Amino acid sequence: MKKGQKRQTVVVVGLGKIGLTMAAIYASNGFHVIGTDVNPAVIESVNSGKSHVKNEPGLDELVEKGHQTQQLSATLDTKVAVSKADIVVVVVPVLVYEDNDVDYTYMDAAVDQIAAGLTKNTTVIFETTLPTGDTRDRFGAKLEAVSGLIAGTDFFLAYSPERVYSNKILSDLKKYPKIVGGINQSSLERASAFYKQSIQADIIEVESTETAEFAKVAECVYRDVNIALANELAVYASEKKVNILEVIQASNTQPYSHIHSPGIGVGGHCIPIYPYFFMKRGLPEGLAHLARKVNDGMSIYSIKEIDDYMDGLKDKRVLILGLSYRENVKEETKSTTWLLVDQLKQKQAKVFVHDPMFTNIEIKNRSLTPFIFTEDETKKIDVIIVQAFHDEYKNLEFSSFSNCKLLFDGRNALEQHEIKKHGIAYKGLGL
Repeated sequence: MKKGQKRQTVVVVGLGKIGLTMAAIYASNGFHVIGTDVNPAVIESVNSGKSHVKNEPGLDELVEKGHQTQQLSATLDTKVAVSKADIVVVVVPVLVYEDNDVDYTYMDAAVDQIAAGLTKNTTVIFETTLPTGDTRDRFGAKLEAVSGLIAGTDFFLAYSPERVYSNKILSDLKKYPKIVGGINQSSLERASAFYKQSIQADIIEVESTETAEFAKVAECVYRDVNIALANELAVYASEKKVNILEVIQASNTQPYSHIHSPGIGVGGHCIPIYPYFFMKRGLPEGLAHLARKVNDGMSIYSIKEIDDYMDGLKDKRVLILGLSYRENVKEETKSTTWLLVDQLKQKQAKVFVHDPMFTNIEIKNRSLTPFIFTEDETKKIDVIIVQAFHDEYKNLEFSSFSNCKLLFDGRNALEQHEIKKHGIAYKGLGL
């Protein structure tokens, strides 16, 4: 904040892993920040200077500093907080239903509260990934209808997608430019000026909120399609007895080749969800649809490979390593483990799940059977599936699985000769 400049108040609506991190960064750069959330435990944690978000390097220190300097606080009352705001940043989840159509439940409720407290000259910025047009047509219209204010004149409306990765949010904010689009030039200028000061990162100004919304979903579709290609190539490489990892390494020395890594599936809040923001809004059958089918189908392919090798899985004891959708995060949204469990139960296998990020009680509460590492239990396991290769698994003593017949490495993370020397057969994807 420049000397003599009025300290602006920023309200961050939604204090999840992204929202809390952004709030703490804004506070560290001189803004007065009020975070809002529907969870009382989150509010209590922030107001005591503690981060409820774990495994995010640097966040604990930023939250504590924001509390000590009285730059960061939190409340359950979004309406009152917004009435005091110069800038409102919305980071509330938008998910999909079972049929993959968009679920606006949380966002609609939040926008109602924002609209009720909205005052003139406030800048409202959405960061949550949205279908193209929602900032202007759905939420802008709702803000106008409830507040009686006109977007672009009485208040300003913009969209700037979050583009960060769990466990790397602070470093990613410095690494990736911030895309910003407004519903008009005044909205763009205000939002852009805010981000230049609040996160001190490079800014990419685009012509509209729709362009910014489209860009974020396009990133996810690209990754989904690329991973699907890698998975398709991996399956074919297995048939041809070719090592796909060597193929990818060699191919990617050509500057126009960017083949991703194959995997047993794609999970998380982004890649398995956001392509449907196109697919359910008029994008016809094509690569995006095919990629979703290929990537979700990797669990079926993997279990078939295991079933064929084991000559059936009925009553076999199968251990899945990793409930999280990827390594080193505690997050099971759209995790491939759910698809694997369904397939294994159809095969009448006895399924166990282990994940160092989750307690045994947490795993049990998700209707899964936790695996406890004891000498007796490890001897009973017939098959191991590596689903999320957490750092804790790097030193796992596979020799203790003395009766295990097969390890299926769904992330191609292990050295197969290290597994084979324990008398365990090894299968990877495209190896």
